[in-house]
This record gives sequence, C-alpha cells and structure tokens, in this order.
Amino acid sequence: MKYKIPIYQPLLDGNEKKYVNECLDSNWISSKGKFIKEFEDKFSEFLGVKYATGVSNGTTALHLAIETLGIGRGDEVIVPTFTYIASVSSIIYTGATPVFVDSLSSTWQMDPEDVKRKITPKTKAIMVVHLYGQMCEMDEIMKIANEYKLFVIEDCAEAFGSKYKNKYAGSFGNISSFSFYGNKTVTTGEGGMIVTNDYYLYDKAYHLKMHGVSRDREYWHDVIGYNYRMTNICAAIGLAQLEKADVHISLKRKLAVRYNELLKDLPVIPLKEAKGTINTFWMYSILVENVKLRNELREFLSGAGIETRPTFYPVHTMPMFTHQYQKFSVAEDIAIRGINLPSWPQIPDESVVEICNCIKEFFTKLKLI
Repeated sequence: MKYKIPIYQPLLDGNEKKYVNECLDSNWISSKGKFIKEFEDKFSEFLGVKYATGVSNGTTALHLAIETLGIGRGDEVIVPTFTYIASVSSIIYTGATPVFVDSLSSTWQMDPEDVKRKITPKTKAIMVVHLYGQMCEMDEIMKIANEYKLFVIEDCAEAFGSKYKNKYAGSFGNISSFSFYGNKTVTTGEGGMIVTNDYYLYDKAYHLKMHGVSRDREYWHDVIGYNYRMTNICAAIGLAQLEKADVHISLKRKLAVRYNELLKDLPVIPLKEAKGTINTFWMYSILVENVKLRNELREFLSGAGIETRPTFYPVHTMPMFTHQYQKFSVAEDIAIRGINLPSWPQIPDESVVEICNCIKEFFTKLKLI
C-alpha cells in the first residue's frame, strides 16, 4: 500500500548528488576512494572520538564490534530485550549468549538494576541500545561496567546526535556502532560505522573488516576476516548528510515539540526527553492504553493513508528464544502499546496536523475524549 503520509523519508538536501557524481566521474565507486576516509574523519570529529571506520551496514558494525572485543563461545553479553533483532543476532553470530534485561518505563531504555542482577562469571560485556533517539542512563551503566570489569558496547543505530550530559551517544563505550540505513538521521542508503577511543580496537576492527588481509604482504590473510567494507559512493552520501546533520536533528526535535503540542489533550503518552539528555527523536513514539486500542488506532490511521509502525517486539518473545520462559513486564507492556508516528524531518506541518486530527477523531468516535 502506498501511503499519503509515509512513516519516513530521507532528507537529501545537501551535496549528495554532487559527491556521488564525483565518484562516478572518477570511477572510484567501490571500497576505495577519498570520501571513505573523509567521512570517517568528519564522523569521529563530530562525536569527539578518536577513531572511526566505515562498514557495510549497522548489523555488520555490531558484529564486528563484538568480534573486535574477542567475545565468543562461552561468553555472555547483557542486552535489552526491547530492541531491534540486530542487537541480539549480532551476539549470536559470534557464538556468545545474549542475556536479556528489562527496560525502564520512564525512558524505555535498559534498566541498570536489572543489568546488575544478570551479571554472572561468564558476562563479558553490556550492550547498551539507545532506542528511538533517547539515551540510556550511562552514569549507572558505566559504573556497573567499571565495578565488574565489563566491556561496554553502544548500539547507536537510532541515536546519532543524541546526548547524555553533553556527551554524544557513541562516546561512552569501549566500542560503539552506528547504522546509516535509509530511515536513519544520517543515511548512506545502507552503511554503518564503528567508533572507539582505543587505537588497538580500531586497528583490529579495520583488519577484520578487510578480510583479515596482511598489511605488508599482498593477498596474504593472517586471520579469518569479513568483507564488511563501506563503498566510496555510500561514504560520499554520508559525508553530505553529516554536513547537514545539525539542521536535520533540529528539524526532528521541532517535529517532536509540534506533536507534543497537538497531542497534549489526547489519551496518549509520548516518549519524553529524559532529564540531562538530548533526544534526537529518531522516531516520534507514543503509548496508548492497551494492545486492542493500539491495533485499532493503527488500522484507523492506515485507512486515512497514514503509515505507522508498532514499537519493537521484545526479542525474548520470538520463536528462537522461547525455549526458556522469561518475563520482562516493562518491555512487554511498551511493545504492545507503542506506535511510531511519521517522523521524517521535512514532513509538512499540515501533514502533522492531519495525523493528530485523525488521532483525535479516533478517540472521539470511541468516546474516550
């Protein structure tokens, strides 16, 4: 179905065409070319971290981050169950075991107290996932990691530009990953990035993403690596996007304010910006009273040509993980009540008004307002 108001559209309003045409004109279209290094350098500079290396997508970035830390079979990685599947599947790829934790109802992010409860002698890392543009409680998580001598991996796929106490997402962990899929705040179509302040981790990640090829002997591979390289064309798009990133983030934040204004008297609960953080609102997300109401509202909006999405299903409820019965009450509650509304940065104000009027009409028909 083609929606009148889609859930997302990328904003390509900068030098994207110019830089891509430069790639085409120069014939540097694959995994070599000037835009790769320039994008990596500008990206690390933006975040205030020392090193960045581009990869083919956000999932490969996560997998490579875990591999780079030497995590594998017999190890455990603590991860929120309320996340996109890639956070968990990347752990499985390495042979390690994901250990799920619940979320905080106030921020929808991983619960530090549950993290502490799940630490065992096999725990090697905490994977922090900053969902929907809101950052986790990093002071508490870093304190736990330091106390138990655990690695911290930041999954920043949905939180580029978000801040916790004036520090960017991706600048806290031992190693962090980003996604540049088409619906992300900075997009390259497909692509990802690993960032770190540790030269040795950067060097190992780079080595692994390049098929493990020797640095001083052509076509000699000293480890089993991966073809996780970013193309020059993707990097060209990413560089152009990065040049306009602050503008795009500002538009997303203004959109959230507008939604808040228009929905304030309706029976919905938006994901708010936590104190001490800057939420980039990758998606504008709301909760309604129950799953029945959620499904009916989504159907009503779809009928009006408005695309929505449900929030993520908790990963522990998916078939490959149900062999071990677990309950995570907060994550499960958010998952069945949550809706993502259209959240593209350049969405016209009249479209936002139309969406909110449709939501109001829905609740009015049900005599809930």
